[in-house]
Amino acid sequence: MGLKCGIIGLSNSGKTTLFNCVANTRVQAQPGAQKTNIGQINVPDQRLFEIDKIIKSVRIQFATVDLVDIPGLSKGSGASESGSSKFLAEIQQCDALIHVIRCFDSDTVPHIEGSVNPVRDKEIVDLELCIRDLNLVERKMQRVEKMLKAGEKDAKKQLEVLGIYKEHLENFLPARTAPLHRPEDHECIADMYLITDKPVIYVCNVDENSAVNGNAYVEQVRDAVKNENTEVLVIAAELEAQIAELESSEDREVFLSDAGLSEPGVNRVVQTAYRLLNLQSFFTAGVKEVRAWTIHKGDTAPKAAGVIHSDLERGFIRAEVMKYEDFIHYKSEAACRDAGKLFVEGKNYVVADGDILHIRFNV
Repeated sequence: MGLKCGIIGLSNSGKTTLFNCVANTRVQAQPGAQKTNIGQINVPDQRLFEIDKIIKSVRIQFATVDLVDIPGLSKGSGASESGSSKFLAEIQQCDALIHVIRCFDSDTVPHIEGSVNPVRDKEIVDLELCIRDLNLVERKMQRVEKMLKAGEKDAKKQLEVLGIYKEHLENFLPARTAPLHRPEDHECIADMYLITDKPVIYVCNVDENSAVNGNAYVEQVRDAVKNENTEVLVIAAELEAQIAELESSEDREVFLSDAGLSEPGVNRVVQTAYRLLNLQSFFTAGVKEVRAWTIHKGDTAPKAAGVIHSDLERGFIRAEVMKYEDFIHYKSEAACRDAGKLFVEGKNYVVADGDILHIRFNV
């Protein structure tokens, strides 16, 4: 499975700058842009290098995250007749949102609202997303009302659930916090891919001097989202962009150290997305390739096999499993087998983070 994140925010929030430094691109931020930027980043995982030191494979293949950077939002973006509405439609297929909020002052970068106020900016974007989702819910309610008149038995319950979402969105509250009574009620909106139903990461874009400890603007954002199931990251996008332009990893590490940072912001963004989406990685390892694959926590071995190829899930027989720590300790598959650290697992085995799998199948 691939992870896809949509980057949203007001114009001049530093959204495209962040996109460039995490996706290693050179897109120019343009007010009123009419184009969505698409990029891809590797999921940093040092364990791949440690496995490869033993395997010495031809190549290392990281898990990847797709990024969709839509043009900056503004008031009215969520309206169905708005030109920006088509850009919002492009992030409906995303798994999570990265909401970039401006938390820096600048005499050279004007704010579209005339002043820096991160909580107001967040509320503007939230409002537009709620309006977009409300339009979708109302349209579906109209369709379900026709189904009810036609005598479809589940239509009444669907209307009740959609009504809860409608009222919630009318109060400018995100769909992900709607007061549902049963887990299965969420199925009523699954086909609409509501934007406000997605997990969101708030990225406070700060100046270089605030990269380590944040600033007063960041504290305002943290206070505003304290009741949300989310995380707030502090990233100096301009600084990160300078780091990303350095050619050698040694230079990047020195630059990070001088700035008081332990790792690039891209690492923290990806790690946070994995946590919010309940994701983890497993590995396949051979002389041709050492590779990381992304699955949900709780997925079984056949489900993990299906991420590699559908045939592997369909013809799954068993999985030969080594724990990452055991493989690093014993230095080879044969040594793990001799030590009793290579396990043969069936269809009910729940894959753990860092498992090294070899799938046996027959189709």
